[in-house]
Amino acid sequence: MSLPDEAATVRLGAALAGRLRPRDVVALEGGLGAGKTTLARAILRTATGDAALIVPSPTFTLVEVYDTPKGAFWHFDLYRLEDSGQIFELGWEEARADGIVLVEWPERLGGLLPKERLTVTLSIEGEGRRATIEGEDRFGDV
Repeated sequence: MSLPDEAATVRLGAALAGRLRPRDVVALEGGLGAGKTTLARAILRTATGDAALIVPSPTFTLVEVYDTPKGAFWHFDLYRLEDSGQIFELGWEEARADGIVLVEWPERLGGLLPKERLTVTLSIEGEGRRATIEGEDRFGDV
C-alpha cells in the first residue's frame, strides 16, 4: 500500500486502530525514519479519541502505556533493548495478557515475538512510504 504523505500514514493508523482488540500484537517494522512512530502515534490518537494526544517516541523509556476505551495500549520501542529477556522487566506479560501491544523494532524480541500478530512493514518510497501488512483477515482491506 502506498503512503504518499504523512496524512496517508495517519489514515492507515486510524483504520488499524478501529480493528485492534485486546491481546493483539502489532509489530511495526522498518528502518530509521520509515514512519513507525508516526503510525503508532496515529493508532494511539485514534484509540484514545484525542487527536492532540502527545505521544512521545518511547526510545528512551522503552515503553509507554495509554488508557483507551478499548483498554490499555502498550507502545514499546525496543531500539535500545540489549537482550530480549529484558522485555519482561518492561511489563511484557501484563501487556500481552489484556492489552493491545504496539512494538517498534520487534526483531529485538527474537523468539519472544508471537507468531500470531499483525506485522506492518514500512519502507521509504520516493517522497512517501510503502506499507506491507501481514496478519489476520480482519486487517486485509485497510
